[in-house]
Amino acid sequence: MVIKYVPEPFRIKMVETIKMTTPEERAEKIKEANYNLFNLRGEDVYIDLLTDSGTNAMSQDQWAGVMRGDEAYAGASSYFKLVNTAKDIFGYEFIQPVHQGRAAEKVLFPTFLKSGQYAISNMFFDTTRAHVILAGARPLDCVVPEAKDPGKRSKFKGNMDVEKMEKLIQEYGPEKIGLVVLTITNNSAGGQPVSMKNAREVAAICKKYNIPLNIDAARYAENAYFIKRDEPECANMSIKDIIKEMFSYADFFTMSAKKDTIVNMGGLIGVKNAVENADMILKIKANCISFEGFTTYGGLSGRDLEALAIGLLEGIDENFLRYRIGQMEYLASRLDDAEIIYQSPVGGHGVFVDASKIFPNIPFNEFPGQVLAIELYKEAGIRSCDIGSYMLGNDPDTNEQLEADFEFTRLAIPRRVYTQAHLDVIADALIAIKERAHEITRGYRITWEPPILRHFQASLEIIKDQ
Repeated sequence: MVIKYVPEPFRIKMVETIKMTTPEERAEKIKEANYNLFNLRGEDVYIDLLTDSGTNAMSQDQWAGVMRGDEAYAGASSYFKLVNTAKDIFGYEFIQPVHQGRAAEKVLFPTFLKSGQYAISNMFFDTTRAHVILAGARPLDCVVPEAKDPGKRSKFKGNMDVEKMEKLIQEYGPEKIGLVVLTITNNSAGGQPVSMKNAREVAAICKKYNIPLNIDAARYAENAYFIKRDEPECANMSIKDIIKEMFSYADFFTMSAKKDTIVNMGGLIGVKNAVENADMILKIKANCISFEGFTTYGGLSGRDLEALAIGLLEGIDENFLRYRIGQMEYLASRLDDAEIIYQSPVGGHGVFVDASKIFPNIPFNEFPGQVLAIELYKEAGIRSCDIGSYMLGNDPDTNEQLEADFEFTRLAIPRRVYTQAHLDVIADALIAIKERAHEITRGYRITWEPPILRHFQASLEIIKDQ
């Protein structure tokens, strides 16, 4: 039964016209894009769910902040406003702005990881996994087993499997584990949250073996909302207090601020203990100057810094978060009625549809998640993203295609952008595809791919039955 839609805690005062296309036009455009949705022109997309990163609608206060941004090369007032706001929210003593999340990883990860080492995570997302590999190390995923059953409703399916984590540390040796990364929410597992209890347990194991713990904090606010709602010990805590406690268990954080901070560009690095980590901070600053820009702007304009400082506060507003998660629950409830399987219960930033259930005869190496994404575009002009074997790519040592734990098609919902009517269009399109899914018997093969992060650029073709 469809749940009640949570009304928006805002009014709309500016609109963007969306281009409408025909099914025939879309079939031709996706073919021209070599069946890679990243190659589509944005203007040819009706509902864009490719990502919730940098695609959000900023508020009137953020746009006013854009006009107030201090563009001084060094020591801008907007920088100090951002740093003070972030210190207050996260409780960390050192904050370094960068231009986005992957920049934070590029700056921080090489200081911990090198050839012959490993990094452990509840699950690495694509760019984080890539930066582990680029540093010479190898990623190891340790999500809890229940996450691998999308149809099973279980709270905190994003948790680290702490028993498996400790076994891996003992198997490889603590000296070989350069870093543990706790991803909140767990994007690759379907936007699933991590509990406070799990964060505490992960931190205790890291401390036991003297391994640094980093939080991948892209969706920290959504994670805090789930903790407040579903973890009894935290029910009476504020969102801000939940965030501060959770981050107290880690040593560092990296953040793409293009998600929960509701800006179009920006990222952060945080270091908890400035005195104990003085040498690390010097390395971070040196890398930032080399890769991003001077430390007090980190690759961002002053107007970006100003909007980011404001967005940090707007993103942790509980009324906004209730509406935000409510959008996902509304869309998911429509899929429940249609018996379409997704990672359940629904996560924080999107609905992850189990494409392998819609196309059970399409094998992992023909990329069912990509098949469904392409069909969604052809059906209704909806752009989405494969989170499966296509995105996972090849083994970095053998170059063999890896089989992902999931074959998801991710419907990532931008913040403050789409209405209930748009969500109904998405649900109707998925229902229509399910009804004709038996007509689609083969997937796609890759005709060209780069060596890393292939899904951004690869070319594909339809596999035709002989």
